[in-house]
Amino acid sequence: MERHIQAPINREEVSGLRAGDYVYITGTIYTARDAAHKRMQEALDAGAPLPLEMLSNIIYYMGPSPAREGRPIGSAGPTTASRMDKYAPALLDLGLIGMIGKGKRSEAVKEAIVRNGAVYFAAVGGAGALLSRSIKKSEVIAYEDLGTEAIRRLQVENFPVIVVIDSEGNDLYETARTEYCDLCS
Repeated sequence: MERHIQAPINREEVSGLRAGDYVYITGTIYTARDAAHKRMQEALDAGAPLPLEMLSNIIYYMGPSPAREGRPIGSAGPTTASRMDKYAPALLDLGLIGMIGKGKRSEAVKEAIVRNGAVYFAAVGGAGALLSRSIKKSEVIAYEDLGTEAIRRLQVENFPVIVVIDSEGNDLYETARTEYCDLCS
């Protein structure tokens, strides 16, 4: 099914998404990679505030290349999501509702997705130049010293993703493999 959603998103909207749905996101999302996640965890451990509100927001695991003249951002392909797995459950428990990356997630992340009625989306790896066309504005909002790993606020329009793990725990990577193996036997 093809869906169009406005970010930030609410739990009711997320509950209607199913693994395998094609989704186009318009609105505000944030970027954060390994180093930014580590800093956010350190802030949580110290009882300090986070640089962005988690509630109803989406984090895209991405560090862009430099922007070409006239563009808000360079190539913007997804980073392997499992590198954020040790940090994701705590952020989901704080209200993070969506994550965008590539690749599988740990059981702890899947459990946190279900517990919090959240969703994991995949963006197509290797298509960073194409994905950047959906990014209309990019602004560093925290950890500027991290360079490409700084936290950015992005304004996106029809940003294409696929639901990989839905709020009920259905995992497209698992179901697609099973369906493929059934076809081959």
